[in-house]
Amino acid sequence: MGNLFGRKKRSRVTDQDRAVLQLKQQRDKLRQYQKRIAIQLEKERELARQLLRGGKKEKAKLLLKKKRYQEQLLDKTEVQISNLEKMVQDIEFAQIEMKVIEGLKIGNDCLQKMHEVMSIEEVERIMDETQEAVEYQRQIDEILAGGITQEDEDAILAELDAITQEEIELPEVPAEPLPTTPAREKGREPVKNTPKQEMVAAS
Repeated sequence: MGNLFGRKKRSRVTDQDRAVLQLKQQRDKLRQYQKRIAIQLEKERELARQLLRGGKKEKAKLLLKKKRYQEQLLDKTEVQISNLEKMVQDIEFAQIEMKVIEGLKIGNDCLQKMHEVMSIEEVERIMDETQEAVEYQRQIDEILAGGITQEDEDAILAELDAITQEEIELPEVPAEPLPTTPAREKGREPVKNTPKQEMVAAS
C-alpha cells in the first residue's frame, strides 16, 4: 500500500520546457525593469527642469548625464529582450521539429514492420492471382455478352439438344396396325343422289 500511494508520477515537463519557462521569466523581469527605468527617467527630467528654474544649472546637467546613462541601459535592455524572445522561438520551433521527427520515425517503424509481414514475393503472388481472377472474369463477361465464335455456338446448341433429348420421353409405337375408319359411321344418313346423277347412272 505504501508503494501504491508513495509512487511518484512521471513529470511530463521536459528540459526544453523548463528552459523556455526560464527564458520567459527573464524576459518578463527585463520588461518590468524597463517600466521602472522609464518612470524614473521621467521623474529625473522633471527634477532637472526644477533645478534649472532654481538656477542650479550644474546639478541639472549632472542629473541629465545620469539620465542619459540610464537611457543607454534601457536600449541595451531592449536588445536583451529581443534576444530572449528569439531564443524562446528557436526552442519552441525545435520542439516542433522533434515531434515531427518522432512522428516520421514511428511511421517508418510501422512501414518496416508491414514490409516484414508482407514480402515482395508475397505481393507479387497476390498481384498475379488478382490478375488471373480479373482475366477469368473478363472471359466470362465476354461470353455472357455474346462474344463467342460460331464453333462455340454450335457446341452450345448441340449440348442443349442432348439435354433436351434426355428430358423428353417419347411414347412407344404400337406393334399392331391401327383399325381402319369405316366408310359410313354408325348413325350417319346415306347421301342421296340428285336427279341429274340418277339420269347419268341409268344411261
